[in-house]
Amino acid sequence: MTRPSAYLDHAATTPMLPEAIEAMTEQLKRVGNASSLHAAGRQVRRVVEESRETIADSLGARPSEVVFTSGGTEADNLAIKGLYWARRPRGRVLISSVEHHAALDPAHWLADSQGAEVELLQVDEYGRVHPDTLRAAVERDPDDVAMISIMWANNEVGTVQPIHVLAAIAHDHGIPFHTDAVQAVGQLPVSFSGSGADALTLTGHKIGGPIGAGALLLARGLTPVSVQHGGGQERDVRSGTLDAPAIAGLAAAVDTAVREQEELGRRLAGLRDELIRRVREAVPDVVLNGDPDDRLPGNAHFSFPGCEGDALLMLLDAKGVECSTGSACSAGVAQPSHVLLAMGADAAAARGSLRFTLGHTSTRDDVDRLIEVLPAAVERARRAGLG
Repeated sequence: MTRPSAYLDHAATTPMLPEAIEAMTEQLKRVGNASSLHAAGRQVRRVVEESRETIADSLGARPSEVVFTSGGTEADNLAIKGLYWARRPRGRVLISSVEHHAALDPAHWLADSQGAEVELLQVDEYGRVHPDTLRAAVERDPDDVAMISIMWANNEVGTVQPIHVLAAIAHDHGIPFHTDAVQAVGQLPVSFSGSGADALTLTGHKIGGPIGAGALLLARGLTPVSVQHGGGQERDVRSGTLDAPAIAGLAAAVDTAVREQEELGRRLAGLRDELIRRVREAVPDVVLNGDPDDRLPGNAHFSFPGCEGDALLMLLDAKGVECSTGSACSAGVAQPSHVLLAMGADAAAARGSLRFTLGHTSTRDDVDRLIEVLPAAVERARRAGLG
């Protein structure tokens, strides 16, 4: 008899939506380069441009503001490096201390290799950047700030940032504001024009689209220096032959995810709250991380005292429960989550944490399976830690 399993790692990647599979499969039957002038090329170009319009309509943007990329990492690199280069000699880059490494690492590279002065914006115990923190950092020398990057919602603990207020502070001083909205699109209402952001990152595989397709929404009049050069595609900002099948799948996923966002968010929030309640009952000393009220509807992040997160993850995986830990592995040694450290957690708590994330395929059966195997896994992980 096959044991029941539970996939609780939708923040890492989520199963493709049927609409995205259908759109991508249909385009795979065609041949043509969107840059070619013949009939086949024009047909592919039409698919690309219709996809661009779909994404723009869904996210409150103009079609000309949609720049296709290979995903969130490329979009973050393009925004952070490109805007910094475009605004030199301004030297300061302001970025939150809890960003995904796809944003943090490009910023640190600019500091190490390009002479940028990177300032990490501190967060509160929930992982939130307070507007006063950003305002104080900007006002120390607003004329020297090249760009600001603060994620819409945190990928580890799920805390939602006050993006509209933060973007307004940037605009008060004429500073470009970028937000990584990879986790927010499809779970929260996201409007590019309404947010005040100048650049916004999204990716397909977090919303039921294909891996390897994403976009940077880039406001008109804002031209980052290109990170890669070639054929001049995508406003000469991101050269490269366009992956029309992946773009078609991305557009279908964005369209579906945004249309169903309100209903899905309501369902996931209820399931998440049940998961949190039952985990607390099963492991009474567990600690919920992130904002208890203003968080992504599909996110539940816990620290398990006395456990190593990696060990607990593998014990759960052996029982058919798939989740994630925020710690990174370097040379075989688990490193504590930089997000939890920035929130004030100690190294032991930061290493002993797991993230459970829900998505469009999640059901109560997933929660039931987790609760069935969690207490024994925690007990065994604690014994191993005392080892």
